[in-house]
Amino acid sequence: MLKLFEYNWQVRQDWFAWCQDVTEEELLKKRLGGVGGILHTLFHIADVEFSWISALQGKPEFTEPFESYASLQKVMDLSARFHEEVRPFVMSWTDEMELKMLSELTPNGESVNFKYGEIMRHVIAHEIHHIGQLSVWSREVGKVPVTANFIRRGLL
Repeated sequence: MLKLFEYNWQVRQDWFAWCQDVTEEELLKKRLGGVGGILHTLFHIADVEFSWISALQGKPEFTEPFESYASLQKVMDLSARFHEEVRPFVMSWTDEMELKMLSELTPNGESVNFKYGEIMRHVIAHEIHHIGQLSVWSREVGKVPVTANFIRRGLL
């Protein structure tokens, strides 16, 4: 599981580098599918990872709106800040944590329970899903997308 987090973090950095050559207008443009546009999606990826892992640690989730971070540099800085906070938790993952339970309240007040292991895998799959959306949108911008390959990244 650790290698898939490292993969996601590497790919996210590649997308930030990819964004350097795209106009702010294109990065902010509302697109079909996903949470909005390219930059909003990168913000969302970092937010979801941070919020779920914060919940696993008993810390409050992030609730600030995208509009407060609607520039490439601000999203990159936020992602870096979040990374510093989630990385130690991910790196300290043990098999014993897999079945530990997190209880959450739904908006209508019902209690739901999730295993830590399923949350961690959800966070991984969530980012990979959105990377696919970014790849489609990159073609709309006329640019080659970041490679989604796990191989040739030096992770193993």
